[in-house]
Amino acid sequence: MKKLLLASIAALCLTGISALSFADELGALKDEMKGEMQSEMRAQKDAVKGDIQGRKDEMKAQKDAMKDDMKAKKDAMKGEMKGMMGY
Repeated sequence: MKKLLLASIAALCLTGISALSFADELGALKDEMKGEMQSEMRAQKDAVKGDIQGRKDEMKAQKDAMKDDMKAKKDAMKGEMKGMMGY
């Protein structure tokens, strides 16, 4: 009877210890996955930021090109008007 009781207590203790170590492993795994997700999110955020900056630069270049084109047209029209007036 004592042997059976001791064996059952030993089995319960071993399952309790293994459950604690399993919980510890789960906690470590959770922390590891959280770190991976955060680094992935940072990478995506940086990629989006770079994409937005690229689009802004592209739009600025288009705006500058349009400005230069309009200035050239204005100067050409000014020259034509001076020619028509006889200056």
